[in-house]
Amino acid sequence: MKTIQFILAVLGLSLFFTSCEDFLTYDKYGEPANDNFWKTAADAERAADGLYFWLGEDGIVGRGFMHYYNCSDDIVTGRTQAGCAAMKNFIADYSRDVVDNWPVMYQLIKRCNDMILNVPAMEISEDVKNKALGQAYFFRAWAYFWLAPYYGDNGENGGIPIVEPGLDIEEMDVPRAASVRENYAYCINDFKKAAELLPGFKEWGESQYGRPHKTACWAYIAKVALWDAQYDASSYATVVEYCDKVIHSGAHALVSDFRALFSPSNNYSPEYLFSFPSSAISGSILPGVMLENKGWGEYNGWGYFTPTTDLLNAFDPADDRLPVTILKPGDTFRFLGQEKVYYSNESLSGMQFNKYMQPFEEEDAIGQTVNPNGDYPTTTLNIPVMRYAEVLLMKAEALIWQGKNGDDPLNQVRRRANLPEIKNATKEDLMNERRCELAGEFSHRMLDLLRWGVAKQYVEKLLYGYTVQLKNGIEIPTSVNDMIITEMEAWPARSFNESVNQVFPIPANEIAKGKNLVQNKGY
Repeated sequence: MKTIQFILAVLGLSLFFTSCEDFLTYDKYGEPANDNFWKTAADAERAADGLYFWLGEDGIVGRGFMHYYNCSDDIVTGRTQAGCAAMKNFIADYSRDVVDNWPVMYQLIKRCNDMILNVPAMEISEDVKNKALGQAYFFRAWAYFWLAPYYGDNGENGGIPIVEPGLDIEEMDVPRAASVRENYAYCINDFKKAAELLPGFKEWGESQYGRPHKTACWAYIAKVALWDAQYDASSYATVVEYCDKVIHSGAHALVSDFRALFSPSNNYSPEYLFSFPSSAISGSILPGVMLENKGWGEYNGWGYFTPTTDLLNAFDPADDRLPVTILKPGDTFRFLGQEKVYYSNESLSGMQFNKYMQPFEEEDAIGQTVNPNGDYPTTTLNIPVMRYAEVLLMKAEALIWQGKNGDDPLNQVRRRANLPEIKNATKEDLMNERRCELAGEFSHRMLDLLRWGVAKQYVEKLLYGYTVQLKNGIEIPTSVNDMIITEMEAWPARSFNESVNQVFPIPANEIAKGKNLVQNKGY
């Protein structure tokens, strides 16, 4: 079984079509390329390694997926780009890499189905078989859950197609599930199977860190149940049950220093549950995507997805998470060995996310912790997708929404942020805490607003940022006192149609491929 870092290296060097190991080589439908497959333990391991092909897909681990987040009130596009602007304004646009999520996830589902169909009959050790099948069940559930909340509902649109193992290629064009709740039930069932088969995180051994593990499965069961609870409140009990399984496992804890959480040295800290592994060769380009456009002339920052003052003002000024999360005018930071004072005339909001900046700090960062190819700006920082703080917040939410007291898990997160404890926390307290804790991450802010039933009131507001003018004679500011900072409109008010925009448009080319896939209403 290859290490995740080896897989990243192969993806980064574009060798996965020609490598002698051939462990990532599948045809376009997800079938193993070798006709004499499913014979040996090495075959099962190669098939499992092949489940990670999407780690090199920018539409999933980089810029594309963040267009969903961009529809919320936390961020604006950051730079002028017509396709991005259309999506933020809830207008169907298929020109950006967000459209890659649908076909790539269904290719992943097909690969998982092949393993689930073939691995059980293989005459190999139970350990190899369990690990291979565990990863297949995990990633099948994960792929469905990656898509279902954005494209499916419990109303007239229904869920997304469920493709079962063993279907011939011509049979893979299946109708949509009647409800997204069918997708959620399917995901929970698969995550449960994965949890039974997979080892704990530490039991994988350090060389295999980055693969899914038992407590990650439990955390995702809780998250799927939380999404399902918007339709059936009885699912909140499942959220609490599986959050408690993670909590009581003793395998995870909050990292005491919030800033240290976003250091490559803490990629696999006790707070880690699941992430996008990355390196200076391959992985997630998100750190470079969110970096200042043109990177102050020193690196090819892309300048996408910048925070709003609405997000900034959601933080208590004393919140330790604020300076770690957002760079605002006058803040000091370190970039390629230089101490800088932040200001921007490139960003449409005049600010930048700060969570992914640590790999850029040192003078020799480029080539060491940062990809020297600025057109593929990966770093050695793994991008968190599920961490222990979210488990605590999911438990707190489930308790509060049931009319119970969620203070303990909520206040564990607040204490780490150097904030006072809350007594009898309300829904509004939880909503803001989740917003601040997970800001700038793959945090599903837009889905949160939708499932809480408050999307219209939040997304139809004007969004604001800052413009900065340096005082006369000053070329390089040394403090905020060298600046004239003005709040300005960063994004105009938008119209949100609650009967249409609760889901996103399925990519048009996916609709065109078959006869059964039907577009969401209103697009």
